[in-house]
Amino acid sequence: SGSSQPGLRKHFCPVSPRRLRRPTTLSLPAMSEPASKKARTDLAALYDFEYRKPKVIAEIGCNHKGELEIAKELLTLAKEAGANVGKFQKRTPKELLTPAQYSAPHPNPHNSFGATYGEHREFLELSLDDHRKLQEHCKKIGLEYSASVWDTTAAKEIVSLSPSLIKVGSPSNQHWEMQRVLRDEYSGEVHISTGMTTKEEIEKIVKFWEEGKGDAKNRLVLYNCTSGYPVPFEDVCLLDIRLLQQKYQHRVKAIGFSGHHLGIAIDIAAYALGAEWNERHFTKDRTWKGTDHAASLEPAGLAKLCRDLQAAHTAMRFKATDVLDLEKEQRAKLKWGEYNKEILDKCAKKA
Repeated sequence: SGSSQPGLRKHFCPVSPRRLRRPTTLSLPAMSEPASKKARTDLAALYDFEYRKPKVIAEIGCNHKGELEIAKELLTLAKEAGANVGKFQKRTPKELLTPAQYSAPHPNPHNSFGATYGEHREFLELSLDDHRKLQEHCKKIGLEYSASVWDTTAAKEIVSLSPSLIKVGSPSNQHWEMQRVLRDEYSGEVHISTGMTTKEEIEKIVKFWEEGKGDAKNRLVLYNCTSGYPVPFEDVCLLDIRLLQQKYQHRVKAIGFSGHHLGIAIDIAAYALGAEWNERHFTKDRTWKGTDHAASLEPAGLAKLCRDLQAAHTAMRFKATDVLDLEKEQRAKLKWGEYNKEILDKCAKKA
């Protein structure tokens, strides 16, 4: 469409009303979509749904390479990019791994920081005191601190710091002893990813939090996730966000999305589908040694993600009136029946 409309000659008359015909209805062949593409649209639920301000977690994880100062720098970069939370991971390798796993070589020796997988994990572990210093740094720069916990000991250690939220990754979402610590000995939010998890297992998670002191509706956030590094687009399966909403939006506090894909377009779609929380791995340099860097965003990418999510949030609204104020000038200038109304009226009288 253009910004100007060519003038009409005074004697010109559009098609006479007598000649107007109802447009021909075309019969198009039915197009069947694969089941994986079908998504039921519930308009009542759409009008009822509230698009809250998107929240972004910069998952630093172990991308600090075992160095506290790099971890602090990554927190500062995440804050500058617009993230709401800077998150790490906490493990107790000898508790988490079997003896065989601990003593086995790293599956990708090029990315290993130790002679065995256990040594590799120990090298990347930051102490509880380190995490306390990272939390203090977050307070100083105005960023929320958090950590994913993998085992019971790690959960108790991070609970002692009383962060506003603690994450449970997909590998640990059936670790009930650990989750009992988070449910019964901690009062903040618990965010749980559902990668490599069956629907029956997801139901077990929510029921567990609905029991005892869980109060799932006010504390639990469920994340759609596919566990892979990186994940090809066809395996992201964004429509599962709708399945989580359909079954759990009134049983948990919120729905989130934890992405391991490339780029940031998918994240905006996830927000449009209703994911209030967005988690992405974050690094300073994707070429650094380590397994998570390749599926991570660098500072520029994270900044663009935060910017675009805010823009999407601003756009998520219905029109207050059929014709907005900014459209009125264009309507008068461009819309058939408006800019040429006088001519059409004259032609109608002559007909």
